[in-house]
Amino acid sequence: MINLFNVPNYVIDTSTFGNHLTGHKVIEFEEKFCEYVGAKHACSINSATSAIFLATLNKNAEITVPSIIPPVVLNAIINAGNTHRFRDDVTWVGDSYILHEFESYKIIDSAQKVEKNQYNIEANPSDLMIFSFYPTKPVGSIDGGIIVSDNKEKIMWFKEACLNGMSNNTNNWERKIKFPGWKMYMNSFQADIASRNLSRLDEKKERLYNVRELYNKSLGQKNSSEHLYRLSVENRENFISLMKKDGITCGVHYRASHLNPVYLSKYQEDLPLSEECDVTTVSIPYHENLTKQEVQKVIKSVRKHGNMRI
Repeated sequence: MINLFNVPNYVIDTSTFGNHLTGHKVIEFEEKFCEYVGAKHACSINSATSAIFLATLNKNAEITVPSIIPPVVLNAIINAGNTHRFRDDVTWVGDSYILHEFESYKIIDSAQKVEKNQYNIEANPSDLMIFSFYPTKPVGSIDGGIIVSDNKEKIMWFKEACLNGMSNNTNNWERKIKFPGWKMYMNSFQADIASRNLSRLDEKKERLYNVRELYNKSLGQKNSSEHLYRLSVENRENFISLMKKDGITCGVHYRASHLNPVYLSKYQEDLPLSEECDVTTVSIPYHENLTKQEVQKVIKSVRKHGNMRI
């Protein structure tokens, strides 16, 4: 079976951790990630969802998001005490986007994209940028996330908030409770895997580029994502079933959230692109371990079963 994603396997030597929870592995990874994306400060966290929750907590904001979005984003926004509405954006998938813009700074959700010097290119010094280390993301781990910024004060608050509201002292016994916080910190296991995958990211990007260019040329697409390769087909359920019979795993990223009664908005939005995407879009295998023969097999099956909508 040709897999949709690749999740690297690692052997973990816990004797190198020092502390299984908040040890030096976490600090080293934060510094390494900051250097890669060009930010000065970072707070690692147990998931990007938790990062969005804390970043929007008690803002009492109306946050506009794409309808085609992972539901965890909406969950975090709503549970943080905000309201939401939807926009008809189906092109953000695989890229970063502005989650919300306040008067003095913005929050950038880059859960599906990691680039060198990205913070300096896309953000201002006071902005927050959030990344995900969900296993299948560009830098995967045992889940996890990170918030980066050039604003040290903001990052220090996140460090305290996700460490049960405690001061961020190196020695456990010197930490003091400053406010009721959350247990959302990244542990050493997550940091170790994320650090290894970050070290392999440039090589992974090169391989993905070759796969993507072959797909684009053969299927008449202009995909630029380094996370998902999505197509629009006439009959998605039938397509996925036929591809599976050919030994190829496909997926759906994502459903139109405005059609889900759980996420009803007070606005009656007309979102035709999202509604079309909800029933036609499918993701095909796209990862760094695909061989040329496997890519050609996927292309052949897509041409056979896809009846693609360009």
